[in-house]
Amino acid sequence: MQHLVVMGVSGSGKTTLALILERRLDWPYAEADEFHPPKNIAKMEAGTPLTDEDRLPWLQKMRDALTEHAREGRSAIVTCSALKRSYRDVLREAQGRVRFVHLTADPALIERRISGRTGHFMPASLLPSQLGSLEPLEPDEDGVVVLVDVPPEEVADRALAGLGLDAQSRADDEIKD
Repeated sequence: MQHLVVMGVSGSGKTTLALILERRLDWPYAEADEFHPPKNIAKMEAGTPLTDEDRLPWLQKMRDALTEHAREGRSAIVTCSALKRSYRDVLREAQGRVRFVHLTADPALIERRISGRTGHFMPASLLPSQLGSLEPLEPDEDGVVVLVDVPPEEVADRALAGLGLDAQSRADDEIKD
């Protein structure tokens, strides 16, 4: 089994890409925001950045969800900012192969996206703290960096090509596992 963690700062397009990948790969998808305890959401709504201590239980819940999918014989997709390598290390503890799709874009584009969306608790005022905390994928980390300067379906094409995944390779991978 393998899992994809679609990562990046808020507004980079994680949910949009994950939904496309869910459809194309036929793997279950979970939104990282579903794993936040109410106190984390309240902090973010108030414009207060989360601490590493706030994030650890959240990351562990996601790791455990990925492990549960692997135990059930399924690959899975989860969105998660995964801003620091230490956060990605927690997610990598899940059973199965954990791969990252790091979405990146010009900060001005991301700020416009955040400012234009409704119904989300993450304010644009927290973007600078996310960008300041971001530790890009290292060469030894299993994943790809994808620029989100094209329509979402093309971002998905880039991600799948970078990961070496397509319908046939996905089917072959599922058979091997």
